[in-house]
Amino acid sequence: MPTKSVVVGSAVGLHARPAALISEVAGDLDAEVTLAMPGGEPVDASSALLIMTLGAKKGDTVEVASEDQGALDKIAALVEQDLDA
Repeated sequence: MPTKSVVVGSAVGLHARPAALISEVAGDLDAEVTLAMPGGEPVDASSALLIMTLGAKKGDTVEVASEDQGALDKIAALVEQDLDA
C-alpha cells in the first residue's frame, strides 16, 4: 500500500479538532486511508477517536497510507496543516 510520511502541523497535535476535521474528510472519500506513528499499528483515518489514540504531537512524523493516491495526498495535506488555527 502506498504510504507518505508527513509532519503534524497542528499546534495541539492530532487532538480533538484536527482529528475531527481529518476524519470527516476521510469518511467522505471512496478509499480507505490509515494513519500510523512510525513502527506503530495503523488506525482508520475516518475515526476521530482512533486518530487521537495515536498521541501524535506537533512535529511528530505520521505515516499516511491508502491504495488511492488522491485520497492519500488529501489526508496527508490535512495532517501537515495547522487545523486548530
